[in-house]
Amino acid sequence: MALGMSEGRSMEPRYDPHDVEERWQRTWEEEGLYDAEPDPSRAPYVDCHPPPNVTGRLHTGHALNLAVGDTLIRWKRMEGCNVLFQPGFDHAGISTQNVVEKALLAEGTSRQELGRDAFVERVWAWLHDYGGKILDDFRRIGASLDYRRSRMTMDEGYSRAVMQFFVHLHGRGWIYRANRIINWCPYHETSLSDLELEHEDTDDTLSMIRYPLADGEGHIAIATVRPATIPADVAVAVHPDDERYKHLVGREVIVPWVERRVPVIADERVEREFGTGALKITPAHDPTDFEIGRDHGLPEPSCIGPDGLVTAEGLEGLTQDEAGRRILDWCRERDLLEQREHYRHSVAFCERCHSRIEPLISLQWWCSMDEIKQRPLEALRSGEIRYHPESQHRFAIDSLENAPDWCISRQIWWGHQIPAWYCPDGHVTVQLEEPAACAECGAKELTRETDVLDTWFSSALWPFATLGWPEQTPELEQFYPGHVSTTARDIIRLWENRMIFSGLELLGEKPFSDVVIHPTVLAPDGRRMSKSLGTGIDAFEVLNRFGADATRYGLLKNSLTQDVRFSYAAIEEGGKLSNKLWNAARLIVKACEGAAPAERPSTLEERWILARLSQAQRAIEGYLGEFDFAHTMDELYHVTFDDFCDWYLEAVKARLYDADADARATATAALERLLKLLHPAMPHVTEEIWSFLPGRESRLIVAPWPEPGDAAEAGALERVQGYAQVFRRSGVVPQLDSDEQRIFDAVVKPDRAPQRENGNVEAERERLRGEVARSEKMLGNERFVQNAPAEVVAAEREKLERYRRELDAIGG
Repeated sequence: MALGMSEGRSMEPRYDPHDVEERWQRTWEEEGLYDAEPDPSRAPYVDCHPPPNVTGRLHTGHALNLAVGDTLIRWKRMEGCNVLFQPGFDHAGISTQNVVEKALLAEGTSRQELGRDAFVERVWAWLHDYGGKILDDFRRIGASLDYRRSRMTMDEGYSRAVMQFFVHLHGRGWIYRANRIINWCPYHETSLSDLELEHEDTDDTLSMIRYPLADGEGHIAIATVRPATIPADVAVAVHPDDERYKHLVGREVIVPWVERRVPVIADERVEREFGTGALKITPAHDPTDFEIGRDHGLPEPSCIGPDGLVTAEGLEGLTQDEAGRRILDWCRERDLLEQREHYRHSVAFCERCHSRIEPLISLQWWCSMDEIKQRPLEALRSGEIRYHPESQHRFAIDSLENAPDWCISRQIWWGHQIPAWYCPDGHVTVQLEEPAACAECGAKELTRETDVLDTWFSSALWPFATLGWPEQTPELEQFYPGHVSTTARDIIRLWENRMIFSGLELLGEKPFSDVVIHPTVLAPDGRRMSKSLGTGIDAFEVLNRFGADATRYGLLKNSLTQDVRFSYAAIEEGGKLSNKLWNAARLIVKACEGAAPAERPSTLEERWILARLSQAQRAIEGYLGEFDFAHTMDELYHVTFDDFCDWYLEAVKARLYDADADARATATAALERLLKLLHPAMPHVTEEIWSFLPGRESRLIVAPWPEPGDAAEAGALERVQGYAQVFRRSGVVPQLDSDEQRIFDAVVKPDRAPQRENGNVEAERERLRGEVARSEKMLGNERFVQNAPAEVVAAEREKLERYRRELDAIGG
């Protein structure tokens, strides 16, 4: 490998991240340093990165997820593991079809005019020209994915795996067809998953309408925001403990407009506090009503069609608003409209077209969850697979325990067409290849199912279908099972849990051991990021302004909790750290004049920095092992900015300029070790600096992770650093031994400080005595020690020790 990238160049006075990042992203990939090949001699490490939407572009959530995953991958690569960071896309059935249909509409045609086969060809052509741009975005953030291995869930081999999965589950008796209520988009005319919905608070009007008792002895009033669905009412439900209505249970009422007799029933799912406390039951158009209706054996008439228009007699073809007004007018004329009032509630909309979602009963394909979820539940409960943090582990178990049957069919053309064929007698044949005849009756006239599978059905196979399953390939043998999956909490149910049960069912092994749920990044004001709300952050604007390393650092530094506000300050801190590191490295490179790295410490500051780097390494390894990226960044910042640059380099600088061979060799070695610690999180600036160091035998990306050193002297400068704080605060000059005094003078430079005379020693003693007394009192309070968070108590103890050291330093 030619490593002469820095030949003929010198380190520029100012670090420019954009030129450096683009150059190294290209170099790493061209030199095959991202490549993953089967190699039984090395331990594998696999990050199951979620495949993005093939039509999508980078956003801040992607950037954080990639920063998390790539930091782990780069660390494990340096540890010598055979890493696989698998790139690719899901085919994004509805999104992609929607984009192409819009293009056809602009051309004056439609998918219906083209026909199914021609439309699918048109989608492939569009993807060839416009799809998959997001992988270039991933390169910009520095993600070291093996881009050669990019897969899409509609690739030929992957598609065969999807068909195999469907046939397998059908053979197990876990896939069935049934009429059940689903989320229906009237614009795309397809079922949708919960993730494809946006819930918005919407202003509506709540109408209280009287339903007369069939025996003429009064009425019961219901409350509804959807009067257009009244023609499909089949009952009125009340809570069994509601004293207002107990005497009405079992009697009949008359539904307005259709004037149909329906029963009054009792059900605990009725919310007594909502409206009048009486609920009209419309099983075909409300999920709760559907469940109540099924439990009570009620009929399921519909009054809204797939296009969202009303189908009830006398209202055919009207919008729901138009039909609702007619029904309310009818009720008003008959003195059945009791009152109307403003009502604000959450309503589901299609995330793509923003049509209001219709709950409709529809004949769909379903996957039963009762049996398939049992093995993953065992793995989660036993800790064989763990979600991080613990709160998300509990959520993953709960969501799997309560998982409803999965609607796996979609009424679109772009996707995996379900491998089911129907004969004229209604028999269904399910198999991989097109059958010659009906498996049940032998009929030759077969029609294939037109529905396609939910995109998430294919994404569930990602950890192993990308490796060649169902074939037993060398890649599958080497890289399955994997190790970690990193993602956001909103797809725990939709993707993570499904990958787990798919892997356990089809291969008999878990797909990974750990699932890292990174934070949801909110807008700076705490609202969710949304283009429609104007609260989105443009990831490209951030990258263009700060560069990839600073962006990665800032997102990771700000990842302490599960909901975090986007912080420009954290990213700016990453930029400052890059610049500080660059300037320090430039000083060493110029001053050391090509000195080969070797740890030959002869002074206190040299022994200290090597011990401090070893201590930081141990801390970083511990944090990364626990997937704690915020504290990893904090440790990297302090060991780089404070310890290496501000203390060590200032103390040793004179010896470097004096051509001290041991000092130069040690400084280069210390810098080399620091670059290795920083590289997983901030790969570009560290690789660029690495290229200027002498005797490079490999790129930093594949350089070995440092061997742990001796950290015994990591606290050797605590006294000097404590005295520096005293001096900077009070002007009091401490008395130190010769080595400590030399370091103090070199770093603090008391002779240049405004307070040249020794400061007010007695005032500083009194201040410190007060701090000691305050801290001792707090730590002596048993309620504080027992009830305060452990880290708060530990921090207070650390402060007390520091106050005592500082007081001792000035003879207090």
